[in-house]
Amino acid sequence: MTQQKLLDTVKHFGHLAQHALVIGDVMLDRYLMGEVSRISPEAPVPIVLVKSQQDRAGGAANVAANLALLGIKTHTIGCVGNDNEAKILLNLMTDVGIDVTSMIHSNWRPTIAKTRILGGHQQMMRLDQEDNTTYTTDENTQLLKAIQQQLSLKPAILILSDYAKGLLSTEICQYIISACHAQGIPVLVDPKGHDYSKYSSATALTPNKKETAEACFTTTQDPRLIDKAVALKNSLNLQFLVVTRGEEGISLIDETTHLLPAAAKQVFDVSGAGDTVIATLAAGMMHHLPPLESLQLANIAAGVVVGKVGTVPISRDDLIDALTSEQTSEQAHKICDLNQLTRKVEAWKKNNQKIVFTNGCFDLLHAGHVTYLESAKKRGDKLILGLNTDRSVSALKGPSRPVVNENDRARVLAALESVDAVILFDEDTPLNLINAIKPDVIAKGSDYTADQVVGGKEVLSWGGEIALIDLVAGRSTTGILNKIAS
Repeated sequence: MTQQKLLDTVKHFGHLAQHALVIGDVMLDRYLMGEVSRISPEAPVPIVLVKSQQDRAGGAANVAANLALLGIKTHTIGCVGNDNEAKILLNLMTDVGIDVTSMIHSNWRPTIAKTRILGGHQQMMRLDQEDNTTYTTDENTQLLKAIQQQLSLKPAILILSDYAKGLLSTEICQYIISACHAQGIPVLVDPKGHDYSKYSSATALTPNKKETAEACFTTTQDPRLIDKAVALKNSLNLQFLVVTRGEEGISLIDETTHLLPAAAKQVFDVSGAGDTVIATLAAGMMHHLPPLESLQLANIAAGVVVGKVGTVPISRDDLIDALTSEQTSEQAHKICDLNQLTRKVEAWKKNNQKIVFTNGCFDLLHAGHVTYLESAKKRGDKLILGLNTDRSVSALKGPSRPVVNENDRARVLAALESVDAVILFDEDTPLNLINAIKPDVIAKGSDYTADQVVGGKEVLSWGGEIALIDLVAGRSTTGILNKIAS
């Protein structure tokens, strides 16, 4: 899917009447931030002079916060204690629009809280407050009642955010997954632990690389890790498995395996990145994007949050800004030299994608050009456009042409959705270029005959085809110039 289509989808986030349900271990993430200038005289430890304190929603609450800030109506079930941390956490959640009416309150365990002490951008220590003992009968009774009540509201998607703090037992997970199957509700799981059998028959799991290795009883250095992840996906009866791999990107395992390169430009803190991935994946699926396109969004969203310090959810505006930047970058990267184009072609051919080639001057781009290129793209999967340089345009059209210089022509053409690559060529014909990339289809306007198409004979020789594309009557650069001159 193109960046423009992803961007259009994100702009519609928040327009759905349906809601998402997040069930899992909610927690308070507290940050004490300061400066280190000396070592304690009492012990060989740095002294952090605290300058500020920030409280943020963490764990399953951060998953819910990501969804809410993306514009998704979000309900959450989790457990908090009867303490001040609970009040702070619930206020943080309601402030971003999360429905917390089904949260359960325990008299036996505290609200989970993680206090991180930072000196500058460096985390010096983390203090945890939690009780991850087995939930009591009363707690489980409250939990089941909340789950049943929320499932009666028919969420569009459900996320299990498991931080191994006791709420998501095997019995609870299997009850939820079974109930969701009966209602046709997809279940996405951010898992924990070594035994993933409790998530069996969920729609998908989103472990990181280390978690995947542990679940497959191997190490992160295992060259067959992804093959073993495929076996894990099949054994758990999942529709797909997502492995977040840090700087290596994200692997999607469904009928086949896809690798999305990492989108982050700089990394300050990976805290909460997994929460952002599963939330954005869910948001995309709620808007009827298939998993691969939903993960493209999630990958970009994760690239934004790891560039910030601490657990920070993605917002719809942040994601729109990132997509707009990606779109501009993607368009510029369509303009290739021969080495770059050859690498693209090799990758496309490995994926059995049909490559179409066309060429021309494309001076003063008009509707006829756009329609022609859209029609040419329909003859295959990828469209390469060979663009005449200024010198070769002048040789063909005369010294007054081109009107628009080659760099500007290339940039405008790269912005078209139908065009996948643009390469300038300076020869009188694109024959050398055609022989170098060996396209499956060569396209020209229907004002040519097959035997007039440069490179046509060569394309036919390796089993390709010639496509003659009908032109839009009354649309031409010459006509535009004549009109301007008259």
